[in-house]
Parts: sequence; structure tokens; C-alpha cells
Amino acid sequence: MRKTPKLYLQAYDKRSTLRAEMNAPRASRKALSLAREVLKIEADAVRSLGARLDRRFLEAMSLILGCSGRVVVSGIGKSGHIARKIASTMASTGTPAHFVHPAEASHGDLGMVQADDVFIAISHSGKSEELLSIVPLVKRRGAKLIAMTGNAASPLAQEADVHLDAGVKREACPLDLAPTASTTAALALGDALAVALLDARGFTKADFARSHPRGSLHQQALKHVADVMRRDEDIPAVREDASFASALDEITRGGLGMTAVLDARRRVKGIFTDGDLRRALRGSARASEIRRVAQVMTRKPHTIRPEALAVEAVELMERHRISQLLVVNRAGQLVGALNMHDLFRAKIV
Repeated sequence: MRKTPKLYLQAYDKRSTLRAEMNAPRASRKALSLAREVLKIEADAVRSLGARLDRRFLEAMSLILGCSGRVVVSGIGKSGHIARKIASTMASTGTPAHFVHPAEASHGDLGMVQADDVFIAISHSGKSEELLSIVPLVKRRGAKLIAMTGNAASPLAQEADVHLDAGVKREACPLDLAPTASTTAALALGDALAVALLDARGFTKADFARSHPRGSLHQQALKHVADVMRRDEDIPAVREDASFASALDEITRGGLGMTAVLDARRRVKGIFTDGDLRRALRGSARASEIRRVAQVMTRKPHTIRPEALAVEAVELMERHRISQLLVVNRAGQLVGALNMHDLFRAKIV
């Protein structure tokens, strides 16, 4: 049977969708149009933030990276929900943070704020009475204040050590009243700050896994080298007195682009890789001059223990720009091997 072309099917699906919309009641068409407009307004609001990022964003990062305490995030109403999420994201990505409700702060919870903390206050208007009432108390404690508002001339922005502009042209609400685009923008700006801090701290997948002890993220990120490495006959290996030709044969057999070079007690003495082969052939007058693998192997290769996290193997490979690793026990004996493809298959990378 002749197959229907993919492009034709896509065009047919699109026409079918348009036809269904045209046949739908007027109220349904209006709802779809409004929903698309909401998504466009909110997407434009987030997109515009990128062009406005400047030194103030870097100053906010510097304050947080330089503080020896915690980040305290606060907001009221819809901004309070955004503040909770930002605090949670920071806490799970290497920046100790927690949320404080501004009303509760006025009734004792301000004791959570210390001189070595950074306080992030979120208010689109920058005029939230609940936040403004505790700003003097935050300042008196010696904590630094970052304000995230949509109004640089607002009282909150003016009192802040750093002001982050989260302003939007308009809300996605047709009445231009309900916080919609403004909360989306604040959330995106908070995520940008959290991720920039994550990168600056050198936060790794292993660190992330320790903060997420349940679910698939944990199961994936907490796999150990022993769970993904190749074993026994699947490990290409030759003795250190092996011939150059036999080492080439072993590289071909193993399919890892390398062979381990071992002594009589299976202790790793070196590694011979495809890269070593190319370098050897470039540096020798004739390939026939290379008699033993020991002449061209890399001595003291990078190794890893089987009980290490698999993500640590990824970090080691990326840092040293290598694609294979030998796995050794405490005595330095070869017990496994892996390359980047093994880590891809295990969904570690």
C-alpha cells in the first residue's frame, strides 16, 4: 500500500483543526483566541526580561554568593506564591533559602532573618504595605535587601540594595487587573537568578540528587559506576609487555576505543587509546618501529572507583576531556571500564 506523505498528513491535520474551530460555537472560538493571546502576552513579558538584564543582576548574584547566611524570600498574595517557588528552587540547587510570609514576619518570624542573610522582597507594585513595614527591620538587622518589582520608582525599589526590574507592559488578564504576566515574569527572573547561582557554585547532578532523595531524578543521578561499567571479558586489556599489534587487536575487540595495560597482578599501568595511536603514528617514521604497547601508552591514566557516583565519572571525563575511564579497586586493580556512550545509555548524561 502506498504510504501517505508526512507533510500531507501534517497539512491535513492543520486543515482539520482549522475546520473544527470554524465549526465550533462562537464562544469556543473566542476562548481559544483569548487563550492564545494570554500565552503571547506572557511569552513577550518573559522575552523582554532578557534585554533588561544588566549589572544589577550581577550585583544581586554577588550579594547572594557573598553572604554566609541564607536567602530569605518574601511576598504577599500572588507574589507570595512566586516567592515560595523561587525559595524552593534556590534551596534545591545549592543556594540555602526559605520563604517567610511578610505578615507572619511582623509577628515574630522576622527572627529568621539574620545579619548575614540576603532578603529578597517580591512585589509587582513595589508598594506592598506588608513588605514595606518590615523593610526597616530587615535593614536594622544588617541583612542585604534585593527588591524584585515592576516599578523602579516604588518605595520598595528605592530602599533596596539592589533592584531587579520585573516590569511588564500589561497583564494578560483582559481587565489588566489579575496578576498574570507580572507573576510569570517574576517567576522567570527568579529562575534565571537561581540557575545563574547554580552555575557559579559549580553545582552538579550529584549535588542535585542529594536534594531529591525520591523519584526518577534520584534513581538516575544516584547510579554508581558499578551499575553502568563493563565487566570481565567486556573489558579490553593487555599485559604491559604485549606487542603493539596485539594491543590494536584488543582495541578493536573491545569496542571502547581503548585498552587497559596491566601488570601481572592486574594493576593498571597505563591506557592505550585511539588518540594515543594517532599521536604515535604521527610521531614515528614507520609504524613498524613501534614494537610494544608500553612505548606508546599513556601512563598513570585517570581512573575511578566502582562505588563512585556515575555523575562523578561524567564530571571527570568532561574536566579532563577524555571519553573513556578505567575502574579500579582499592589495590589499583582493574575491575571495570566505561566510556561516554555507556553513560548516555544509562541516561546519566
